[in-house]
Amino acid sequence: MLAPTMPSSLSVHYSFSLSPGDTPEQAAHRLAIEQTAELPLAVIPEAALPMAGRVVSVATVEGSRFVTEIELPSEAAGADLGQLFTLLFGNVSLLRGVRIERIDWPSDFLAQFAGPRFGIAGLRALARVFDRPLLCGAAKPLGLSAHELALRCEALARGGLDLVKDDHGLADPPSAPWRERVARCQEAIERANAATGGHTLYVPHLAGPPSRLTERLAEARALGVRAVLVAPLPLGLGTVAQTVAKIAATNEVALIAHPSLAGAFFTADHGVAPEVLLGDLFRLAGCDAVIYPHEGGRFPLTPRDTAALRDHLRRPLGTLAPAFPVAAGGVDPARISQLVAALG
Repeated sequence: MLAPTMPSSLSVHYSFSLSPGDTPEQAAHRLAIEQTAELPLAVIPEAALPMAGRVVSVATVEGSRFVTEIELPSEAAGADLGQLFTLLFGNVSLLRGVRIERIDWPSDFLAQFAGPRFGIAGLRALARVFDRPLLCGAAKPLGLSAHELALRCEALARGGLDLVKDDHGLADPPSAPWRERVARCQEAIERANAATGGHTLYVPHLAGPPSRLTERLAEARALGVRAVLVAPLPLGLGTVAQTVAKIAATNEVALIAHPSLAGAFFTADHGVAPEVLLGDLFRLAGCDAVIYPHEGGRFPLTPRDTAALRDHLRRPLGTLAPAFPVAAGGVDPARISQLVAALG
């Protein structure tokens, strides 16, 4: 009889708190099994044992917090990013006090993902800016007509912004329907570029039911758009990776990711570390740039969080191109020099 083949593993580092009566080892084992077999080891058939999560180590972090390294079978996710997120955090997200701190990615697993099509170098080439930070701003607020938004886009482009994006709250509202808004705003950006000699990019928000995304992306590209805004969590990581990113790459359109809904994962003792969610998973999904709430804005990410996030977006990760970190969430002009020093 042939022994079952051992699939390659993802080493996932979770921090956790203890429930009354638990030992750290028992709690870690429960996490490993909950994310895979969901059965006691004693009743798992021998052929299925290689797919059960395995505890590698358990250690104390501080006080009542512990950290465990667990090996999870990457075969259970394959190249499906939505299923990967389920493998990493599906059932244990329903517990309390469990947080993904780090993932060690095997190279053969990473090879299944194309990652960013443009990345930092490609996005700079689209904007034709190579020697300074790129400037990005949003045309706001929600409720303006397509004509009014186009006027704001033109003013922002004439003012020197490199990317002018839709606000993430703009989808297909009656006040500014998708096709009309994209056409008017793209025309406005082109007028500004013709007047200034600039190369500002208009970045419309690509949203809507999955059945419409391909059509809308094609419409935007036909109008001259070279980058779109996507929100990977509302759309679904799998939808972005397997549908949007592939079509965008074929049409030579860059993806700028918005962190909408990500804050639900960013508590200190439960969820997913920002650098794992926005830094690793969004990059695997094919996002060329990732907007994040910087530590000086109106959202409570710490300097440690944002430094780690920037590192994860730009660090070596298999053969994936590095992605642009985009500091946002209330950028005070007085802090620009600090951001430039942090971002380069």
